[in-house]
Amino acid sequence: MSITTTANKPAGQAAPAVSVTPVTWKLPVTLGLLGIVAFVFFGLLGPDKTAKFGISSGGDFFQLPAIEVPAALGGTVLSVILLALAGYAAFLKTRDQRAPRWLPILFTVLFVAAFLIWVVGGARTTSISLAGLIAGSVTLAVPLVFGSLSGVLCERVGVVNIAIEGQLLGGAFTAAIVASVTQNPFVGLLAAAGAGALVSMVLAVFSIKYVVNQIIVGVVLNVLVSGLTGFLFSTVMQADKATFNSPGRLPIIDIPVLSSIPVLGPILFKQSVVGYLMYVAVILVWVGLFKTKWGLRVRAVGEHPQAADTMGIKVNATRFWNVTLGGAIAGIGGSFFTLVAIDSFTKEISGGRGFIALAALIFGRWNPIGAFFAALLFGFADNLQSIVTIIGTPVPSQFMAMLPYLVTVLAVAGLVGKSRPPAASGVPYVKG
Repeated sequence: MSITTTANKPAGQAAPAVSVTPVTWKLPVTLGLLGIVAFVFFGLLGPDKTAKFGISSGGDFFQLPAIEVPAALGGTVLSVILLALAGYAAFLKTRDQRAPRWLPILFTVLFVAAFLIWVVGGARTTSISLAGLIAGSVTLAVPLVFGSLSGVLCERVGVVNIAIEGQLLGGAFTAAIVASVTQNPFVGLLAAAGAGALVSMVLAVFSIKYVVNQIIVGVVLNVLVSGLTGFLFSTVMQADKATFNSPGRLPIIDIPVLSSIPVLGPILFKQSVVGYLMYVAVILVWVGLFKTKWGLRVRAVGEHPQAADTMGIKVNATRFWNVTLGGAIAGIGGSFFTLVAIDSFTKEISGGRGFIALAALIFGRWNPIGAFFAALLFGFADNLQSIVTIIGTPVPSQFMAMLPYLVTVLAVAGLVGKSRPPAASGVPYVKG
């Protein structure tokens, strides 16, 4: 449903129609329910212990004191703030005003903080390294960031990229086998980019040239790459692991002094080559899309290909090369699994992270910066479920294992606001 308003115009002039989407109760109700859950479990039923969060590690340039929070009191205070934010969202709804973007973001941050206090306060070990939790989250988010950037580049030009999983998996396999044969992980990194680009070129040829349904092609590519890499792993890699599945690892580059800054140091200045490339890729894709003539053409093709064609832009050629570039970026992300995380390839090593990357780009509203932070959120959920299991949390391990995927479902469901994809995303262009 939409409401159309007409501005007063002089006689003889057409008045523009403005479509206004009505404000719904979805956000206030959701925030209210989560606030009540937080108040009951994190506040009223919160543990009587004190949760301790370490900020600095032994190698930091200077030491910061740990943060100690009484679990029940901290959970109660944060829960009251959460309920107040939900009430504010409801108040805005009664006035037909949309909640500001910062409100669900602040609510999410405070809810996660309350959850952490509750979990750590009720664990056998009531202490956790906050710096380690954040640094580990960024590390786990690396392939998600590359995958989401691939999706952004493809969808901004009008092609739905369901094949991110296949691009990550193909990059991981190729990086492992090429680095093993050449005994050079940097050559494996370049080969991973080529493998991801090759998978994307198949997607581009069938979806752009032959106008096959883009989602079907993406799903088929995921199955194809999964089956092919699994077969080669069983028949080639396992037969001679020393030759074909011993790629080595990319070195961790430690920038002196800067890497010793508490919390930020390990995140920004103590990374592998792939980690540093992640930050560079996010910046370059954002600048390219929104600050260059190339980006303007790309977005025009994704929003209105007919108009772009009229202006002399080669629509399908632009789509083809953008999809190929996106695949190369995803392939680099796939190399993280075999050249950084571990030094070998295993079947299905990507573990469905391509689909989480797809959710990250939707959550990030098809913006490279938004997709980056969304990927960090999913990486945080993934790392959190590992750490809280180690410290002996009262939360069932099965629930913690499903936490990353639960966050993904909530994000795709649009609980933080409605996202609008590029208008021509998924629509093939046939020049008439």
